[in-house]
Amino acid sequence: MARATTAGSRKRTSRAEPQAPPDLGAPLQARILIVDDDERNAYAAVQALEELGHELVVARSGEDALRRLLTGNFALILLDLHMPGMDGYETAALIRTRKRCKDTPIVFLTAIFRDEAHVFQAYSAGAVDVVFKPVDPFILKSKVTVLVDLYLKTEEVKRQSAYQQWLLDEHDRVKAKAAVTEKALRRTEARQEAILRSLPIVFTSRGIEPPFAPQFVSESIFGITGFPASRFVDEAEFGASRIHPDDVARVVEAIEGAVKAGSYSCEFRWLCANGQYRVLHDQGVVAPGEEGAPREIFGVILDSTDRRSLEEQLAQARKMEAVGQLTGGVAHDFNNLLTVVLGNADMMARKTEDEARRGRRIDAIRQAAERGRDLTRQLLAFSRRQHLSPVTLDINGLIRDFAPLMRQAVGEAVTIDLDLADEALNAHVDPTQLETALLNLAVNARDAMAEGGLLSVVTRRELSAEGLGRVLIEVRDTGSGMSPEVRERVFEPFFTTKEVGKGSGLGLSQVYGFVRQSDGEVELETTVGEGTCFRLLLPGSSATAQPVKSEATPRDLVGGSEKILLVEDDPTVLALTLDIVTGLGYQVTTATNASEALAIIHAGAAIDLLFTDVVMPGGLSGVSLARTARELRPGLRVLLTSGFVGDGQVMEGSEFPLLDKPYDTAHLASMLRKLLDGGDRRRRGGRPQAATAK
Repeated sequence: MARATTAGSRKRTSRAEPQAPPDLGAPLQARILIVDDDERNAYAAVQALEELGHELVVARSGEDALRRLLTGNFALILLDLHMPGMDGYETAALIRTRKRCKDTPIVFLTAIFRDEAHVFQAYSAGAVDVVFKPVDPFILKSKVTVLVDLYLKTEEVKRQSAYQQWLLDEHDRVKAKAAVTEKALRRTEARQEAILRSLPIVFTSRGIEPPFAPQFVSESIFGITGFPASRFVDEAEFGASRIHPDDVARVVEAIEGAVKAGSYSCEFRWLCANGQYRVLHDQGVVAPGEEGAPREIFGVILDSTDRRSLEEQLAQARKMEAVGQLTGGVAHDFNNLLTVVLGNADMMARKTEDEARRGRRIDAIRQAAERGRDLTRQLLAFSRRQHLSPVTLDINGLIRDFAPLMRQAVGEAVTIDLDLADEALNAHVDPTQLETALLNLAVNARDAMAEGGLLSVVTRRELSAEGLGRVLIEVRDTGSGMSPEVRERVFEPFFTTKEVGKGSGLGLSQVYGFVRQSDGEVELETTVGEGTCFRLLLPGSSATAQPVKSEATPRDLVGGSEKILLVEDDPTVLALTLDIVTGLGYQVTTATNASEALAIIHAGAAIDLLFTDVVMPGGLSGVSLARTARELRPGLRVLLTSGFVGDGQVMEGSEFPLLDKPYDTAHLASMLRKLLDGGDRRRRGGRPQAATAK
């Protein structure tokens, strides 16, 4: 629908952005300027033309018309000839003097000047037509339609021409930009290629399916392996064929796993052109492929040979440092103990003393020996080589029963708070070692709280990352805490921050070794000035808890007259044990290894109990000897003894009781009687039977 604007209104024009093309789909619209001082005539013209759908602008004078022409373009001007002030002729003349509108068609409207002279003057003034008033709407509309259509077609031609020019300009611009982009791309590719050649990193891409053939390998591979990248790409099996045979399976497994995990990382030895193996670290990710295209594995390869060598040297240096610290601590403590033993033994041998003083020297020797025994047990605990006797026990019950001893150890200045779980928490561990670990933690906490404080013991059930049930024992103090340097070394044997004589440095190493040997974990949280928290995570058990019985040291020595086969490869230990056992009244036959013992058994000797060392020369352990003896003598009693059972494989699955060395006479006598008195004493398994005697 057409719209008319009055002389007081203004129309704002917008300019297209230079980059935007002409909109060929936008409808073209003409603007018609109606100049008439008579409002009725202007209204009549508007009424006649508004159905054409063009924009109609009304001006009341020649001056107003000129102002309109300054701010916009018009397809046609309907100009009244007879107007006060500036008439139509003068207005037309001024319009033609302006470059912007000199070609705009002018149609004069007149009711007075009808003669030929005025009509000729109108055409001379630049009019294209003259319409007489009163205006016939049909005639006016027809004339306007013809002129406006000509204008619109001209504008369309201009728009098409502008669009064609825009296309040409855009083509030139895109072409120039493409040339700049291509030049920059070539520059970037050259820079990247130079970087790839200079970096000690190899970039690769390989297929997602076996044999994971390389599709791209950067040229830097030559500096590492001595082979050009083309060998790896052209020969699919070349890279894999030079991996160390012991590493091939691990590499294949890692890359195959990348398909599921999305990434991989592996390290392997690779045979280079110079005939030497280098350690390569290969890692990568699976890149999502475009729709319908196979995926790729993008990765990098680094030469880790030097790093691995440095790591091994550092590990060896640290190991030697730890060994030096360990041997130094052992030497220090054992030299002190041996000084006591040798000094007292020498004094006893050189002069006669009364029984009281002699007894004190014997007690000093015994105490030194017991301290040495405890020291070796703590070292074995740290190295996870101690002999454990695990049972399924109620952790909460053990802590409640052990709490009085912990309170006695920490003293009155420290308050112990037990926050034990309401539910039963069962774990399969050695109760004695667990109590020792709790006592060591309590004493360590006491020393960290010189002015007193709070020691909290918390238990609860916790799930591991794998969803396995674990029992948590948390021991937290409000003491001085540890610095990062101390925290790093706190579990090392013989490492201590206490004054000389105030601690051996083996307490926390025992805690660590016991928990790790029990398939658990130890976590440590500490901050200087804010206390320390040890978290013991032990594997839970669904079995029924067994009551924990503390065995008191037997006071009375009870012997017997049964026949015992004693097997021990150390002559001094054999002689001492022989004296002890015969002193208890037993009849003893000795052997120095498993072969001698089996020969005695095969010979048909009467034996009630086999007492044998576990670790012996000759390739046959005491456990194997006991099992063979049991096959020959089904009811034979067996007691094993050992000072150290190695990596534990010897005792794995052993069904026989074990007496740890060093042992005293009382414990040995008690164990012998317990085994010999077990079951029906009238059916001793040590007697040779017809089926087994050969």
